[in-house]
Amino acid sequence: MTRFRPCIDLHAGSVKQIVGGTLSTTSDATLKTNWTSEHPSAYYADLYRHRGLTGAHVIMLGPGNEEAAKEALSAYRGGMQAGGGITEKNAREWIENGAEKVIITSYLFPDSAFSMDRLKAVLAALGNDKAKLVIDLSCRRKDDKWFVATNKWQTITDFELSQESISLLEPHCSEFLIHAADVEGLQRGIDHELVSKLAEWCTIPVTYAGGGRSIQDLELVKKLSNGKVDLTIGSALDIFGGFGVKFDDCVVWNENQ
Repeated sequence: MTRFRPCIDLHAGSVKQIVGGTLSTTSDATLKTNWTSEHPSAYYADLYRHRGLTGAHVIMLGPGNEEAAKEALSAYRGGMQAGGGITEKNAREWIENGAEKVIITSYLFPDSAFSMDRLKAVLAALGNDKAKLVIDLSCRRKDDKWFVATNKWQTITDFELSQESISLLEPHCSEFLIHAADVEGLQRGIDHELVSKLAEWCTIPVTYAGGGRSIQDLELVKKLSNGKVDLTIGSALDIFGGFGVKFDDCVVWNENQ
């Protein structure tokens, strides 16, 4: 059944809500920030723990976020997923630091092409335990299709989201995380078609993020996906400076489901 999934997005060591499409691989000059928290990352991890929320993800958007991520994981050991810069060299370390699972993103797509060898290397580092691995297939639209976008969502790869590609990856992970980068942080509504397609293609848990702006979006995702897709809401949440969605209402939604 569709659940609300909380998040902690880290940029330059702070908890922020940003417009995903404005991230840059070379400079922060074009970055558009919706909101920056006065609280440390552990504050939100502790909040999620106290409210019984599971499946949250901590995403490190660029360098300088490792300590903040570790603080969040320490506050909610075994209750959060860690992503951003994960490779076979550090995947095990993040599990040891308290992550329930690690999320792998750009590392799987060297030179904008998918590498099964890299995926297998990360799995090997995790003791071939796919229950500890989430694959991030955050994407952008191109020619009415969706292609994985890497390097802070700036590089569009040749890896198309489809039934075939999802089926290729499902045996190697426990769930998917998919940001619709074109609408991430804009609070202009979710990508209805993508949510429907994810429900059609995926047989393992999948979390969609991007464009959520009201508590009704949880009901919409539930309807579009027949309860198969979870939803992350970020910038619209009151705990992240938003006005569209009350965090308490999301907690109640999960309890009612």
